[in-house]
Amino acid sequence: MSGFFRRFFAPRWQHRDPRVRHAAIAQLDIHKSADRHALERLTHDADASVRREALAQFEDPSTLLEWLGTHDSPELRARLMQLLSGSVPGAPPLTQRLALLDTLNDRDLLVQLVETGDNQELRLTALAKLDDEATLIQQARDNGIAVVRHAAAERVSSTEGLQRLAREARRDKIVTRKARERLQRQRADAAETQAQQATRKRLLEALEAHALHAWEPLYGARYRHLVREWEALTDTPSDDQERRFQEASQRCHKTLSDHETEGHAQHQAIQRQDEAARTREALVEALEDAVASLKQASQLTHQDIDSLRAQQRLHGERWLALSDHYPPEEDIQARYAEAQAACQHIGDAWDRASTQAQSLEAALRDDHAAIDDCLTRIDWPHDLPPTPLIHEARQLRNAEAANASTPVDLSALRTDLDKLESQLDRGTLKTASRLHRQLRQRIDALPRASRGDLEAHLKRLGARLAELRDWRGFVAGPKRTQLIESIEALAEDDESPDAERDRRHRQLVKEWAALGDAAATAELSQRFRSASQRIHAALNDWYQQRDAARTRNLEAREALCEQLEELITHPDAQADPDVLRQIRDRAREQWQQFSPVPREHAKPLGQRFGHIRHELQALIDRRANEIGEAKRGLIAEAEALMEADMPSSQRTEAAKTLQSRWRELGRAAKGEEQMLWRHFRGLCDRIFAAREAERENRAQKAQARLDDMQALIDRFDAWQPQRADDSETLERAVRDAEALEPLPGGRRSEGMRRRWQGIVRARRERLAQLILAEQAERWTRLRPLLDSHVAADDASLRDGQTADVALPEGMPQDLQDAHTARNAARREGDSETANHELSRLVVQVALLADEPVAAQEEPLRLEVQVARLNNGLGQAPQPDQELADVLRQLLETGPVASDVWASRVTRFDALFDVIAQRVA
Repeated sequence: MSGFFRRFFAPRWQHRDPRVRHAAIAQLDIHKSADRHALERLTHDADASVRREALAQFEDPSTLLEWLGTHDSPELRARLMQLLSGSVPGAPPLTQRLALLDTLNDRDLLVQLVETGDNQELRLTALAKLDDEATLIQQARDNGIAVVRHAAAERVSSTEGLQRLAREARRDKIVTRKARERLQRQRADAAETQAQQATRKRLLEALEAHALHAWEPLYGARYRHLVREWEALTDTPSDDQERRFQEASQRCHKTLSDHETEGHAQHQAIQRQDEAARTREALVEALEDAVASLKQASQLTHQDIDSLRAQQRLHGERWLALSDHYPPEEDIQARYAEAQAACQHIGDAWDRASTQAQSLEAALRDDHAAIDDCLTRIDWPHDLPPTPLIHEARQLRNAEAANASTPVDLSALRTDLDKLESQLDRGTLKTASRLHRQLRQRIDALPRASRGDLEAHLKRLGARLAELRDWRGFVAGPKRTQLIESIEALAEDDESPDAERDRRHRQLVKEWAALGDAAATAELSQRFRSASQRIHAALNDWYQQRDAARTRNLEAREALCEQLEELITHPDAQADPDVLRQIRDRAREQWQQFSPVPREHAKPLGQRFGHIRHELQALIDRRANEIGEAKRGLIAEAEALMEADMPSSQRTEAAKTLQSRWRELGRAAKGEEQMLWRHFRGLCDRIFAAREAERENRAQKAQARLDDMQALIDRFDAWQPQRADDSETLERAVRDAEALEPLPGGRRSEGMRRRWQGIVRARRERLAQLILAEQAERWTRLRPLLDSHVAADDASLRDGQTADVALPEGMPQDLQDAHTARNAARREGDSETANHELSRLVVQVALLADEPVAAQEEPLRLEVQVARLNNGLGQAPQPDQELADVLRQLLETGPVASDVWASRVTRFDALFDVIAQRVA
């Protein structure tokens, strides 16, 4: 009962009848809160007309837009479109609608606004929010406002969209024209981009190939040319292209940098070699000048010899250091050997003079007759200035000889007396004593009448000499006392090392001897001698050990010299200079290690070792020069190998052989070895780089063959023969595929071959079907002639009237022969045999069409199959040829009655249609 009252007293807009609810909407006031709530509920009503009427009461599109996201309906969209497009009274102003479009993202509403908006600006604003190209094309084609059409057309950018626009926009010629112009520009831009991409690809491949090449004179120019062409392109390269370009550029830069470094190194090596040659020249000239200077001096002193030997030693060390890096030329080596021999000759003469110095002094003092014997033993070279002692001996001998044969030269005696007086003024006691003794002998040899004032002058000078000797003795007295005290203290010293005591003892003895006979007394000499003997006795064991060690060192040095002399005397023709250098350096270390040696053997053994060192260095230089020449020959072979016309693999193997020979040769001189090696390595690098370039070229060609094969496969995969004469196209493709062989090994190549074979097999089957269809179509052209023959056969069988059927024009020769045979069979043939043959041909065509045969035709099917195998020599004949033979046999089979033919021809038509349709 309560439900009834609720329905009875409910508002009309809640009535069960839609028509009542629809009518009640007119009585609701949207400005009242209760009525507005009722209208909002009615917008969700089940009846569409009620919803439509309720929505018509709302005039604020923003409210409807809020509802659109929660309860979408066609009526809501329709009312919202009316308000936004301004097509109904009470629509909001344009500015409000434009503001609402900023929040609208519904595509369907936007499209409807573009099509039905009451204002151009409204349509353009809605169009700006659309980005679907299909919608833009539709608006550019169908919109009623030209400005909107043009704006939509401007936003179409794809090639397909512009093609559609140019093809479908017939309403607006401006849109069509602009679309075509933009399409042409796009095609031109695409063509230009494609051309630039092709150019960029070509440049990139050329640059990568160039990066693999070795340096040549035009390497840098070609690289810069490729870079300029690359930079001149306006399109943007891909990341992969840019990466490849940078990598190739870095390889080119490295090749150029390596060449510049190698050239700089070679230039420096040449400069160092020239500097070494100039240094050698200066060393030789210095030795030669030193020898020449000695020969031009008036007398040869100890300082001169020490200076010469110091120069010889220093220049020799410098020469050996230079020889370790750069071998000398033969002429400078010969000059150096001559200069060394000259220095050695002078040194040997000085050593002989030093050995005979005491004997010669004794002869000058006591026995003049022994002077000649001493000079003979000294054997002083005539081209060298004499030593002071030799000069004195020669003068004395010459004076005696002159006195014996010629009168005495008194002026010479006076000159010598003045010289003696000068020496006394300078305080040179020893020299003055010697000259005084000579003058006394010479004056004593004069006749008494000739002596005159010379003897008195000599006595005065003798007195001065004695006074000088006494003064020297007065000065030497305290020194001798000090030396005696020092040596006696040293004799009592037991704590100092033996070596230090010996050194100090020798120094004291040397200082005592330097005093000569000044202030010398027998007592002092005895004290000094006794202290020295005590020291000798205390150091006797140490002396024995030292002498034994010196003897062992002497034996070791002599053995070392013998070994080196044996090596120099019998050198190995293939000796490695590095091994010889190690032997030289090791021998120098051992020589210094085996020190000291007995004094009397030190000089001659040192001279022997110096000569050996120079001989060994000459051997090292000779072997280094030989190896250098051999390696220059290998470089010449490598250069010839670069120019030889041979496969890169063979050239590479030859280069490896040259490298093995290079390693077997050993090392040349250090500086020359580096220069030769850089040159040889550069040639080998170019050979190997050429091999890599050729491999890369082969790989690129193989990849190109693969790409061409892939393109061929793709092209013929999409191609289907349409006519029988398309077989030539297929055969050309087969020849093209054979020309691309051999493909590089791999799974991809095998897959390509299998796919290509499958495509060729399928296309040949298709061509065979097309040929078979063409043969089947010949049935249609042959049918009128067959009907004419059947009519003639029927007349001949019925009435006995035999007439030949005329031959149509343009018939092939085999059918012409069959036509002639058919006319002859009409007169001579058997109709029963012809009927059987016709039945057999029906079965044969059915087999070609893969159609079933009737049960009563099974014997004929077996007969036909056996005949087909017999005719094909055990193999089934080609279907097109077999079908051609069937047509020919059909034409020549006769005579055939019209009723028999009528029963067969329908079957023939159906079978030939099946063959033709199967191909289609």
